[in-house]
Amino acid sequence: MTIQVGDRVPSVNFVKATEGGPEQVSSDDFFAGRKVALFSVPGAFTPTCSAKHLPGFVEKAEEIKAKGVDEVACTAVNDAFVMGAWGQANGVAGKVTMLADGNGAFPEALGLTMDGSKFGMGTRGQRFSMLVDDGVVAQLHVEAPGQFEVSSAEYLLAKL
Repeated sequence: MTIQVGDRVPSVNFVKATEGGPEQVSSDDFFAGRKVALFSVPGAFTPTCSAKHLPGFVEKAEEIKAKGVDEVACTAVNDAFVMGAWGQANGVAGKVTMLADGNGAFPEALGLTMDGSKFGMGTRGQRFSMLVDDGVVAQLHVEAPGQFEVSSAEYLLAKL
């Protein structure tokens, strides 16, 4: 079953890419007591994700935060080292927190997986954005396969 607005975000562990190396963080702790704009991409360094999705949130991070959002975060089914390198390559410092989900536990728990096998990617997370308020989904915008519209920074910003 796919997560819906009003549902609590499931308990999973992410790995945050930090300067000191990978750091485990539970979703319960990450989302507790604050508003987080989270977006999911099928993979770091992939074409749409690198050309549009992540750069849009880097560019709009301050505007999103000005609307009462405490943190902007990106997740993908990649390891923390890849997410860290991708973040560095895109200048995310102080703007977007990179949350690695190498085993795909988060999209699986949300019911938002996709099969990227024909591209050699295996099971990944769908492209989506959500606003999470104290661990509860306040907004959810899931893309149709092959699309990039409703999960963009611009779209989420317009909905805040």
